Formats: sequence, C-alpha cells, structure tokens
Amino acid sequence: MRLVEGQGRTRLAGALAAGQDAYKFRRALLEHRPDFLGVLDKIAEKSDWGKPLGQGRGRGIAIFECYDTIIGQVAEVTVSKKGEVRVDRVVASVDCGHVVNPGIVEAQIQSGVIYGLSAALYGEITIKDGRVEQSNFDSYQVVTLADTPKIEVYLALSGGKKWGGIGEPGTASTALAIANEVFAATGTRVRSLPLKNVKLVGPA
Repeated sequence: MRLVEGQGRTRLAGALAAGQDAYKFRRALLEHRPDFLGVLDKIAEKSDWGKPLGQGRGRGIAIFECYDTIIGQVAEVTVSKKGEVRVDRVVASVDCGHVVNPGIVEAQIQSGVIYGLSAALYGEITIKDGRVEQSNFDSYQVVTLADTPKIEVYLALSGGKKWGGIGEPGTASTALAIANEVFAATGTRVRSLPLKNVKLVGPA
C-alpha cells in the first residue's frame, strides 16, 4: 500500500512547515465545518492531546469523511530501540448524524480499527511463481487480541438530515493516524505500508 500525495499529507506537511500543532492546524482549516470541528475537538479532549508522552512514544491524528460519516482518530504508539512498533491506544470520534443503537456504532468502529490496524501493520499480498502466497490466516498475519490496543469510541453527532454509514469509516483513518504517530515518535516519515517492511531506527 502506498501513502499517496493528498490533502492528509499536505495538511500535515503544512502544519510541520508552519511550526503549528497538527490538531490546531486542522482546526483552522476546517473552521467552516462545525461538524468536523465537533469530531476534532472530541478526539483532542478524550485523547489528552498536547499532554507530553515519554521517549519513543508519539500521538498521531487523522480525520476522514466517507459514507456521510466523519471520523477522527488519535493513536498512541510506542517504538522500541529496535524499531518495533506497538500501538497502545486509539481514540475515535464519530459523527454519522444520528444513532439508533450506540453499542452497534461502538462495535463497528472497534472492529474497523482492528481491521485497519491489521492492514497498516502487516497487510501484504505477495506473488510467487504466478500464485498468491497467502492462502489463509496461517500465512496472512492479523492483529490478535494480545496485540489489540485500547480502543475508545465517542459520538459527536451533528444531527440534521444526515444519516451516515458506520461500517467502513472506522478502517479508513487508522493507517493515517498510525503513520502520523510513528513520525511523532521517531521523526521518520512512513511513505508505504505495511509497517512490518519499514525500517525504523527507534525513538527520535
């Protein structure tokens, strides 16, 4: 998977070049969208954004819209001296307009984060002798319960006429948040996935 040029990277690069906090920079760009601001403010509040973390640890932030749903994530990562990545915590905020059953929304976002985390850390299909090598979960690695970070889901509903979808959005922003948090922890930009193939030198 290749992380291509786009709004996400442009905004992050702009925040870094401007010497601004990534959350505040996004907030300024989205000041005309109160629904986006509601999601951003919620994840910043619930994730303790701005609170210092120890050496080798970092936070990454991402916000995304699909299926008429806005989802933001802040992820916390620890990178060992050997460059090993462990995702410790993911805080998500969701605006899908209205919710009938909050428990279903929470479950969908949690499963989406785990699916996105599996793809970001390990997801890779390789071809050998014209055939796909991964045939089942014994050869395609996924996040197990032991690897699963603490996942918190919060609603920031804007109401109105919008009834957004809630299946896929939890997956889409996970890789972006993780790539940003690895940079925060190590100073190394992640330009391609999965992370298992990225050589990290350890904490910045």
